Amino acid sequence: MTSATRSQMVPDVPTVSEAGVPGYEVGVWFGIVAPAATPPAVLAKLNGELNRMLAMPDVKQKFADQGVEPVGGPPERFAEHLKMQIEKWTKVVKESGAKVE
Repeated sequence: MTSATRSQMVPDVPTVSEAGVPGYEVGVWFGIVAPAATPPAVLAKLNGELNRMLAMPDVKQKFADQGVEPVGGPPERFAEHLKMQIEKWTKVVKESGAKVE
């Protein structure tokens, strides 16, 4: 498991960090974004509906069948996640010396 925590689907499988590479965390994530000028009321409505759908038992099962653990939550949490991902991968690219050709 490359995520920071063990998967609920295979709780006996240790994470890479637990297996000897402290701090290792790489995960796949998906999110929905909107233009910066989107009115707060529209964002709140979209977020509420998305969270409502993610809580539906049939939707949860469809995700689980594909090995996906949806998170949901407020837009601010996703914004913070995006910020942390940009910082993390910017550092990785700089330290690796990778260049676009």
